[in-house]
Amino acid sequence: MDNRIKDLREDRDLTQTQVAQAIGITQRKYSYIETGTQQLTDEILVKLSKFYGVSTDYILKLSDK
Repeated sequence: MDNRIKDLREDRDLTQTQVAQAIGITQRKYSYIETGTQQLTDEILVKLSKFYGVSTDYILKLSDK
């Protein structure tokens, strides 16, 4: 999961700060989620899904679409 959200961010040439601001969390919290230090909550999962325009299943590696 952490690799997939990092890949999504890097594929769009975004910084952690930009994504964190877009979904309403701090850069530090986003960094912890991206590295797996902190678990991804349902709320943040949904926000990331909407932000990137992908399914939650894709972020969770349950789907490749």
